[in-house]
Amino acid sequence: MRGIIAAAGYVPYRRLDRSTISQFLGSGGGRGTRSVASYDEDTTTMGVDAGRVALANAPAGFQPDALWFATVSPAYLDKTNATTIHAALRLEADLALDFGGAARSAVGALRTALVGGGSVMVVSADVRTGQPGSGDEALGGDGSAALIVGDDEDGPVIAEYLGGASATEEFIDRWRVPGDSASGLWEERFGETQYTPLGQSAWKRGLEAAGVGPEGIDHLVVSGLHARVVRSIVGRLGEAKGAVVDDLTSTVGNVGAAQVGLVLTDVLEKAEPGQVIAVLSLADGADVFVFRTTEAIRGYQSARSVADQIAWGAPIGYGKFLAWRNTLSVEGPRRPAPSRISASVSARSREYKYAFVGSRDRSTGALHLPPARISREGDALDDMEPSPMSEIQGTIATFTVDRIAYSPSPPIVFAVVDFDGGGRLPVELCDLDADALQIGDRVELTFRRLFTAEGIHNYFWKARPAR
Repeated sequence: MRGIIAAAGYVPYRRLDRSTISQFLGSGGGRGTRSVASYDEDTTTMGVDAGRVALANAPAGFQPDALWFATVSPAYLDKTNATTIHAALRLEADLALDFGGAARSAVGALRTALVGGGSVMVVSADVRTGQPGSGDEALGGDGSAALIVGDDEDGPVIAEYLGGASATEEFIDRWRVPGDSASGLWEERFGETQYTPLGQSAWKRGLEAAGVGPEGIDHLVVSGLHARVVRSIVGRLGEAKGAVVDDLTSTVGNVGAAQVGLVLTDVLEKAEPGQVIAVLSLADGADVFVFRTTEAIRGYQSARSVADQIAWGAPIGYGKFLAWRNTLSVEGPRRPAPSRISASVSARSREYKYAFVGSRDRSTGALHLPPARISREGDALDDMEPSPMSEIQGTIATFTVDRIAYSPSPPIVFAVVDFDGGGRLPVELCDLDADALQIGDRVELTFRRLFTAEGIHNYFWKARPAR
């Protein structure tokens, strides 16, 4: 049996109320909310967050054979982004690859994993934007997902892959050349004439390959960036149309490359054993996946469910959203911008910088952050063992709100954090309202981008309130 062993989604903390767009611009907007990646988040950092939860949901000690990362908006070109996720997750796999350039790359990576061999973590992420007031801006969303695919030998399969199909055709519906921040769109009716027959063909052949009929579908996921097609094709799927699930666009928005993974994760977190889940993705063609949940899903519980993350969201103003997207130019901090980081120093401190691994004295148990060669207790030399800390929570001992230090989105909140089991470190905080912060609050770590200088991203760990 081959299928999904674990699944996870990540939804950023901030939400933009679509009605505030029209209040600001006099047009655009709509109803509901969309998720917004913070100024210190990108597709790589969001991929790390989803990957961490997926590993927590997998069997203890599980390590995938490969990591594949798909995104339309990579943090780097000419450099593999999956290697950063690989380092932050502290994976042992020798293979980390990017599947990039188009929204369909994510479902392509998933299909390749499902029909292939070995265990694969398929991570997808996207930051959706568009021209101010456009439908893409309002209906898009930011987020990520991670699906771990494997066989029974790798761990209990919670959703068996029954089969699927694909249909491909060349046509111009949506495009964006390198360097552009917004996509071009062709007239909606043209896209509908292209997608509809492809979707119907893949749907029919996918169900035949899986050996199920439309009446046997318990949950139906229909995903695509062409909203009109998604709405219209549901009525052409026979009896399965009554099983359509919430695609989260009213609360999170359409997260593009990560949409299938995020919605599928949400369904799996609520599913019962023996239920059939069908996925129809419309992106430069059509792809169908059919799964059946197993008894293993009965005891499956996510360490951080999609529904919980949606409920935790906090508002952000449209002006701040535009500033975070670099669409609206605002006065920057009156301090020198930081210099680029050193590649050699980053390589030497890779375990600490990317995976937040400290060192613990074998003789006294004293924890050192950052890692040290000489113990602060007993002065033992080179008698340390690695101590991974990225999943350890802590308590705020003291904090300060700094409105002068350099930040793309001031103020900066720094806190001295006492970690459970030992270790104290000053850490920058994020995803919070400074006025509500108190000494004694609990925090957890999250992988973020501190700044970018000369095209090099400085990734490290911050802390956010433990929710």
